[in-house]
Amino acid sequence: MKLNGAQILVDCLKSEGVKHIFGYPGGAVLHIYDALNVCTVIDHIL
Repeated sequence: MKLNGAQILVDCLKSEGVKHIFGYPGGAVLHIYDALNVCTVIDHIL
């Protein structure tokens, strides 16, 4: 399976033990939110 940059970022966050992230969704980061959507370990807080 080939990973994209957003999936690699989420994998790095998980490996560092990140449980919560804060952010404001927008067009430039939609790929990251797609990767976070399938991740059950990290909670996103608006």
